[in-house]
Amino acid sequence: MGSDNTEDSPSPMVDAMLRDMLAKPVRAVWTHHGLPPDDIERIVLGNAPDPSVNSAFKLGTAAQTAIGLSALAATHFHALRTGVEQTVRVDPRHAVIEFNSENYYTIDQKLPRPKSDDELTGMYEAKDGWVRLQANFPDEKRGLVELLQCEPTRASAAETLKQWGAYDFVDAVLERGLAGAALRSFSSIDAHWQGLSTRNISPVSISRIEDGPLRTFPPGKRPLEGVRVLDMTRVLAGPIAGRTLAAHGADVLLVSSPMHPPIPEWDVETSRGKRTTLLDTNAPEDRATLQELLKDADVFLHRHRPGVLEARGLGPKDLAKLRPGIVHANVSAFAHMSPYWHRNAFEEEVEMVGGYAVQEAETFKEWLEKNGRANEAAGLPPWRLMPMSALTHLAGQFLAFGITTALCKTMTEGGSWEVHVSLESVGLWLRHLGLLMAEEAHNESMPLPPRVYPLHPEVAALSVVIERDDGDNGGAAEVDGSTMTVVRHAAELEQTPVRYGSAPMRLDAHKSRWLPRGWAVISLL
Repeated sequence: MGSDNTEDSPSPMVDAMLRDMLAKPVRAVWTHHGLPPDDIERIVLGNAPDPSVNSAFKLGTAAQTAIGLSALAATHFHALRTGVEQTVRVDPRHAVIEFNSENYYTIDQKLPRPKSDDELTGMYEAKDGWVRLQANFPDEKRGLVELLQCEPTRASAAETLKQWGAYDFVDAVLERGLAGAALRSFSSIDAHWQGLSTRNISPVSISRIEDGPLRTFPPGKRPLEGVRVLDMTRVLAGPIAGRTLAAHGADVLLVSSPMHPPIPEWDVETSRGKRTTLLDTNAPEDRATLQELLKDADVFLHRHRPGVLEARGLGPKDLAKLRPGIVHANVSAFAHMSPYWHRNAFEEEVEMVGGYAVQEAETFKEWLEKNGRANEAAGLPPWRLMPMSALTHLAGQFLAFGITTALCKTMTEGGSWEVHVSLESVGLWLRHLGLLMAEEAHNESMPLPPRVYPLHPEVAALSVVIERDDGDNGGAAEVDGSTMTVVRHAAELEQTPVRYGSAPMRLDAHKSRWLPRGWAVISLL
């Protein structure tokens, strides 16, 4: 692995030790999945990744490692196809800003309306602790109101929750298929059966589901050129993975359901570089169309809960028979070996139940107390979220890494493969990187740039303008605008720069079909 050095760099021995230290998180994941150890020499990471942002966690190390792994896997796939090897560079500060990309994009030089939470969404004090409710979707809100038997207002929910035990309430929430979490510390979750079940889990699981012959992919100008990815994910890790695969040249077709309300504030930014279409898989005609698409797909990326796809004949083994050599990839809130795997949750709930919110709060309070602000610390709640959706972005990048690694295995080992990533599994990996001291986290680091327009200079320097894609399906855009400004990908590839493509601005911009395999050769010249 290389490193960014100046003329007054330390001695070669010290520099080698530093490079080895920076390489450890990359090497651990890379070699765990049987990838060539020598490839690690081709990734260049920042010499001082942390502290990169105000957090108790090593988010600079985590962000540059995850983004670097997904890019390095793409270059390995490209090398298998072409014999061309190349260097990957990732700057940690750029990486943590990319981890907040959904808050830094503009449309026609204006900041779009930020994603707003429903009134009921948020933290509440229960009889013996704290709980978080997630009510941003109509079904979730209706279910919570029915469970609480309260008015659909925050004040009414707060009053009712004072009569509930925190863990009893969350058990009732999860039994109804709703999203919620009780606040736990690291020591609490580690002693709980949920924590015990996932103690030694890898951030990404890659396993063979069927044997089969070796696959071949003709050379392309981008690492994943000609690879077809059927993306059926939404909010937010899965779309980030699909966006990353598209940046490396894949033909990513985002299939959304007309039964799910769009979320333009996130959809527009995470669908850039993809093509978008609508299919109602409950309708026989659309279900048949989906099956035809899957027959020619190389990757099926989804976030359905266990049993849903199997009931429709689209489980991993079904697809391996339908499309030998396919990579079946899934992202979830909780790990696939966890008893909570089939439960709904989002970033905030995983931070709460996993102990991350307690750790952030304790580190911040310690810093306040050491700086003569004990009164301020005493008035704060026992929880504090990370400065960005770090677990979500980590899951997206690890998912892209896992998918590309599985594609490599179809070329070197044959067969069909399954990839699992969860917010829980990447969170445990983040914990294992270690914690920062209070002074490091809040004195020596920099806050994230504010969400303002004109863009903050640091964000502007890391951004690029892309054009609107009007598609081939007619109709009007969900979001008006002809250009977007987005944060560039933090991974810089020496021979095959990432492709930004264009922005569909809507979920039904394209017909439900694949592009010809050679499309990217023309569009990327």
